[in-house]
Amino acid sequence: MTSTMVRTATLPGSALEGSRLPMDDVSFVHQPVLLKEAIDALAVRPGGRYVDCTVGGGGHAEAILQDCLPGGHLIAIDADPAALDSALARLDRFQDSLTLVHGSYADLGEVLHRHQFGPVDGIIFDLGLSSLQLEASGRGFSFRREEPLDMRFDATTPGPTAATIINRSSEQELVRLLRTYGEERRSRAIAKALVENRPFKSAAHLAQVVTRRIGPSRGGIHPATRTFQALRIAVNGELNNLRSGLQQAVSALKPGGRLVVISYHSLEDRIVKETFRTESQDCICPPELVQCICDHQARLSTIHRKVITPTVQEKVRNPRSRSARMRAAQHIKAWST
Repeated sequence: MTSTMVRTATLPGSALEGSRLPMDDVSFVHQPVLLKEAIDALAVRPGGRYVDCTVGGGGHAEAILQDCLPGGHLIAIDADPAALDSALARLDRFQDSLTLVHGSYADLGEVLHRHQFGPVDGIIFDLGLSSLQLEASGRGFSFRREEPLDMRFDATTPGPTAATIINRSSEQELVRLLRTYGEERRSRAIAKALVENRPFKSAAHLAQVVTRRIGPSRGGIHPATRTFQALRIAVNGELNNLRSGLQQAVSALKPGGRLVVISYHSLEDRIVKETFRTESQDCICPPELVQCICDHQARLSTIHRKVITPTVQEKVRNPRSRSARMRAAQHIKAWST
């Protein structure tokens, strides 16, 4: 289980100074995706209790804090210590209305219990990579950089890196990984190329090998995009963590509380969609059963009939938003402890 370390906005500097990653000298403005749509869906109100499960650069957190004051409070979680440093700098003016937690949303229930923070009025997940991680983490998330092939969100904890997976997995295992987590149609060709060109140490080397094997980009999408996605998901256990985190989030909401999830690829969105569908039904028994035996009760009601995507203007302003999909739901049952 991931340990948690609390930072509040009143701390002088970083509480994880020794584990700071090289993001400090990067000068760019984090642009939160679907900001207005997400805040509207959360229905943020003064005095409310909210949770940002992936605080990243702090864009959504900042908007939540602006709308929940006076009297409101936000717990903001991130597995990446450097992201917490960035959020701390951006959100410092909110002081006692903010608690920053180093941890995983897979441990959401434990975090809320530890801080006696529940039931809550709203929870947001903004999945995928932040601009900080792509631009300045130094951990190989970008195929355009000569960086160590790490890809762990939390490099302070032990665990296999992307380089470890590529260099030690069999060709058959790599095919499965690329196909399952990257939905890569050229998985066999890429896996063969990976085995032939091992060992890998840098992100740039990986991107070069994939590009040589399957050809240049098409439609503006880099040929190594799906390979990088597959490795990142495998390294961080993202899909299982998401399933667990969503279930804990539903249980943490008060009646009328809102859950908002922004995803960036079909695997994530499918999990969110299935969770919302299941939690919106009173019976989830197989259709061939004549009588219900599951005793399942609906806990959610979806807010939008269709998935929400960025406007053309936002996609032009922030190209990284182009694949974003937002779903939102409202809790309809009593809070479970």
